[in-house]
Amino acid sequence: MVEIKCPTLWVGMMMIALVGCDRQTVGDYPIQPIPFTQVSVEDAFWTPRMETNRSVTIPYAFQQCEETHRIDNFAVAGGLKQGAQQGYRFNDSDVFKIIEGAAYTLHLFPDPELEEYVDGVIDIIAAAQEEDGYLFTAKTAFNDMRPAVRTRDRWDNIRDDHELYNVGHMYEAAVAYFQATGKRKLLDVSIKNADLIDRVFGPEGMRYPPGHEEIEIGLAKLYRQTGDIRYLNLAKFFLDERGDSTGHELYGEYAQDHMPVVEQAKAVGHAVRAAYLYTGMADIASMTGNEEYIRAIQRIWEDVLSNKLYITGGIGATGGNEGFDRDYHLPNSSAYCETCASIANAMWNHRLFLMTGDAKYMDIVERVIFNSFLSGISMNGDRFFYPNRLQTFSGMERSPWFACACCPGNIVRFLPSIPGYAYAVRGNDLYVNLFIGGRARIPLRQQSVGVTLESDYPWDGKIRIVMESDEEASFRLHLRIPGWAQNRPVPSDLYRYAFGAEDPVTVTVNGEHQTVKMRNGFAVIDRRWKAGDKVELDLPMPIRRVIAHDGVEADRGRVAVERGPIVFCAEWPDIPGGMVRNIVLPNDAELSTRWRPGLLNSVQVIHGQAFGIRLMEDDISREREAKALSLIPYYAWAHRGKGEMSVWLAREEEAAIPLSGPTIASMSRVSASFGRRPEAVQDQLEPKSSIDHDVPYFHWWPHKGTEEWIRYDFKETATVSSTSVYWFDDTGMGECRLPDSWRVFYLEGNRWQPVKNLDSYGVDKNRFNEVRFEPVHTRALRLTVRSPEGFAGGIHEWKVR
Repeated sequence: MVEIKCPTLWVGMMMIALVGCDRQTVGDYPIQPIPFTQVSVEDAFWTPRMETNRSVTIPYAFQQCEETHRIDNFAVAGGLKQGAQQGYRFNDSDVFKIIEGAAYTLHLFPDPELEEYVDGVIDIIAAAQEEDGYLFTAKTAFNDMRPAVRTRDRWDNIRDDHELYNVGHMYEAAVAYFQATGKRKLLDVSIKNADLIDRVFGPEGMRYPPGHEEIEIGLAKLYRQTGDIRYLNLAKFFLDERGDSTGHELYGEYAQDHMPVVEQAKAVGHAVRAAYLYTGMADIASMTGNEEYIRAIQRIWEDVLSNKLYITGGIGATGGNEGFDRDYHLPNSSAYCETCASIANAMWNHRLFLMTGDAKYMDIVERVIFNSFLSGISMNGDRFFYPNRLQTFSGMERSPWFACACCPGNIVRFLPSIPGYAYAVRGNDLYVNLFIGGRARIPLRQQSVGVTLESDYPWDGKIRIVMESDEEASFRLHLRIPGWAQNRPVPSDLYRYAFGAEDPVTVTVNGEHQTVKMRNGFAVIDRRWKAGDKVELDLPMPIRRVIAHDGVEADRGRVAVERGPIVFCAEWPDIPGGMVRNIVLPNDAELSTRWRPGLLNSVQVIHGQAFGIRLMEDDISREREAKALSLIPYYAWAHRGKGEMSVWLAREEEAAIPLSGPTIASMSRVSASFGRRPEAVQDQLEPKSSIDHDVPYFHWWPHKGTEEWIRYDFKETATVSSTSVYWFDDTGMGECRLPDSWRVFYLEGNRWQPVKNLDSYGVDKNRFNEVRFEPVHTRALRLTVRSPEGFAGGIHEWKVR
């Protein structure tokens, strides 16, 4: 096997004085990515997805922006239409992100019609800009119907209004569109806006950092494009104001504004904001040589990789803060794993690679793009996930759009940018980071060389690279040897493989085996290259079982399955009976893989023999039932209807959730006065506590202080005499509380009658509240629940006997 050596941290960067506004040359990443404009993609896996992004997702996203008035907001602000601003205050950013995605796509797939449309949208954006450069439709075209945005005062709520977040995305879009098309109208709008912000914010002006980080990244790109040092100064100012209470009232951990960024060591708060912050810190550190920034983001990265990363590459465990929680808290069925957070995680790790040259960061990028990110969009390109669960008991479907539509726009821009992550260069060192088929032009120290890469990755680990150059060239080729090919799923002890792999990684040049040196996770070949030289890298792809650190309670006694960079999952259509929760995959079960053309746009499927666990009539004894097991790539789930899915399968019987026999409740039709997923109350999944988010629950939120009902219509008329309710209460996380009161009614003829209860109606937490009553013969039962003033009610489980 290839030997892994210890990483080295690059810290030696030129320091500069961040003063003045003249065009200056400062430092940058020691390793430079080969931009998307110099990479063409001809890849069986990625090309169809990028074509779908071009032909379906981008037009669909622009159409949604029209239908939801996101583009109209600019037109109203610019006086091109009558009306008022509609939607969230940060909706401007969605349009900018889609423009950025269109820019990358126009390079990959020239499209005059798309370019003409984007030019028209940019014209509307330019019209919305005020004379001094201010651009924020929520205040330029304010809405009399929404008091939250009625004020026209600028900068009066930097924490929540997202004025700075919005334009950060505009700067990124402007630079990308200029690089792709040579057109600078949006770039000029961005420069005018950045100049205004530079005049308003600073040590002698307003000292508020943005509530949602992003402008720091946009300013870094604007600086690189223009060379205007003021933009770099401004980005650093925003970073240094965060956590400094002398200039503003701190926003707290949610916005990473609880302490100065150079003192932070733990990933906290909103995951997207956090990863954007760390990305911006990396950008500014690369230009200024700020070693405190470097040390801080390295500490935080270690925290994430050791405690807070999902096996899919996703980050952000909890929905309440859309972000990080305590160490090792990585629930599966309630995993948030926002698609935007996956994208931000990839951006951050790519920057760390450019800073250090260590392949472990690109290992995380690869894990993200093939798993947590790709799950966020349907294969048809017009349905999206906001959170990406790793387990579901009732199933999920991707949504056509969201009121808060940050994820679709982020997908649009990130997917076609992936080719820009594939290659990088430092002097005469050429790095091959991602194995994406196609061609690239690489500028080395003294000349440029062409590279053609061919592979059937991620299904096959055989990669062929052919050199194309006009004359011979001496340089070092660095081939990333993925961590999964070195018996290491992630660069920490958070996950490990249950069994080692014996097949070695091999490298040949022109058919001759190479004994290569390893450096920071790369196999390095140093030689004089000529046109036609062929490098072949063979990465064996055995099926691997992954085990989590014992601190991850949700994964104890469980196993995940990988092959190459792909994480697999069990989904209901592939399991006899459609139930996944009770499946046990023993350690000694043999697994094999088979190519399934036509299934889910053609995928590898892993097959094996497992067994299911079912409770006997005494509700104690268990029986085993052999089950044929098929696993599909995680990114491909939720394309065949709603049902159970799990990435982590039980490998020990104690970790499985045995199936119970049918009950009156489980066979009933359930309905409610209001709310989603009332079927959660009959799924026979008992919670550990009233606040348990790891099993499904039902609530009436946002109906607060109201009387609501939930109802069972029995499969057939039955005599019943008791009911038990396990209340949902998320005190400290949300707005659901125990009810003030509740009653049970039964259907007599066509009228609801109260039962004659023998017990009081309990409202205790963390247990079933049973009420016995005089037997009734009925075809339906109903609970009427009164929630407390200012709060909603909810139920985990409702039993009937």
